[in-house]
Amino acid sequence: MSNPQIADIGLGHTILRRASLTPNAKALTFEGETWTCAELGDRVRRLATLLRDGGVTRGDRVGYIGLNHPSFLEILYACGCLGAVFVPLNFRLTGPEIKFIANDADITVMFADNMLQPLIEEEKANLNCVRYLTIESDAEGWESLESLMVAADRIDQSEPVDADEIAFIMYTSGTTGLPKGAMLTHGNVFWNSINVCFGEDTMTTTTLTCAPLFHIGGLNVTTLLSLAKGIEVVLLRSFDAGEVLKLIEKHKVGTMFGAPTMFLMMAQHENFASTDLSSISTLTCGGAPVPVPLIKTYGDRNVSFCQGYGLTETAPFASLLSSDLAMVKIGSAGKAPMFTEVRIVDEGNNPVAAGVHGEVCIKGPNVMKGYWNRPEATAEAIDTQGWFHSGDIGYLDDENFLFLCDRVKDMIITGGENVYPAEIESILYAHSSILEVAVIGLPDEKWGEAVTAIAVLEEGASLDLEELRAFAGESLARYKLPSELRFVDILPRNPAGKVQKFKLKEQFDV
Repeated sequence: MSNPQIADIGLGHTILRRASLTPNAKALTFEGETWTCAELGDRVRRLATLLRDGGVTRGDRVGYIGLNHPSFLEILYACGCLGAVFVPLNFRLTGPEIKFIANDADITVMFADNMLQPLIEEEKANLNCVRYLTIESDAEGWESLESLMVAADRIDQSEPVDADEIAFIMYTSGTTGLPKGAMLTHGNVFWNSINVCFGEDTMTTTTLTCAPLFHIGGLNVTTLLSLAKGIEVVLLRSFDAGEVLKLIEKHKVGTMFGAPTMFLMMAQHENFASTDLSSISTLTCGGAPVPVPLIKTYGDRNVSFCQGYGLTETAPFASLLSSDLAMVKIGSAGKAPMFTEVRIVDEGNNPVAAGVHGEVCIKGPNVMKGYWNRPEATAEAIDTQGWFHSGDIGYLDDENFLFLCDRVKDMIITGGENVYPAEIESILYAHSSILEVAVIGLPDEKWGEAVTAIAVLEEGASLDLEELRAFAGESLARYKLPSELRFVDILPRNPAGKVQKFKLKEQFDV
């Protein structure tokens, strides 16, 4: 008799088991329509049958491109029921980028929403896909998922999957070179959930999901765990500050995941002060430390932040900072969760002492299996001891709290000194004239690189370099002070909300 625990952690088994345990509980709400756990389970069973009867078997890759939609989750779970591999694509990609990922992953079945169909249509001749399905309405050359679902049978149960089998492949947005597909297993998803449950488990009442599901933060910080626990997920196609505030009040939302810029936009919205936020237990934030002024703004409304650090490759949590420590360990990303380890190493991969800067490395059952079709990249990222090398610079204090300084590639070397932009940004954010700011290094004949602040100013505000240097000089050594100040109307960001500094360097490196 096989060990049932191997099958019990599969995504397909999880959602069907949840449907059996709490069939009448609300599972998913989207644009005014709500599905119970039983109804969601039924749709997953029917969709799994459609895929199976269409030839999808264990290990086959199934793609999805589009804005947030219930079909995204249904397809993910249906793939899990068959042991197939789900491949979500960033809806902001260009045609050539889609072609590369679709063919690199060898996607055989592609789902798309109405908005992305034309883009896929343009690339059809270049793709290896054999079947195309639209999730919302009929289109020439496309099968309608909804029409097919009506007549579909239901699978009886999910196929057993091993913890090490791939659940989905998420392609990193990568600022240089071709994107790499992180292979995340059913075990990775399971252990990330366990880590959250053993930490500050904020998923106790309704979750709002407005970050893009194709990103690990939108999918696996609150969404999958909430669905597994039988907690309602209110799904929004895309982030809109006003709509988020409205839905929080309407559905008595308990938590949501977002990047700092999303919570900033909510705080700046005209309805923020009048919105009832009393249902929120904790907001979960990732992508960057939450600026202290923003913590205070929400704190004035009795709303706290649970912060964390993670990557696509770690599914995502590598550390967690509970909400009660937000103002105690300002700037910290927290401690490694229960079943994950974090260490800081030097260039020789040797652990360093507390307070010493080095590369952040993560080890645990939440670390990806590797990069799809990239054995060399996998070997470079995961060393022989099983430590994943993040490419982030940080340090551990004497209590093992993690502090992130910057990406290895974003570090500025000026006059022989290492300067970490994130440290400077955290200070500059507190200036009353600054709405948003990013710090980059630009070529400088004398110093090698010039510390350059790129600022978005508050409406009607003004700022000059000397004023900024005087302000920052109270907290920073002189070599860390910006020697140049530039202005933009908006900072370029990726779908995860992270500032794309390479674009700023391209814009100002003239």
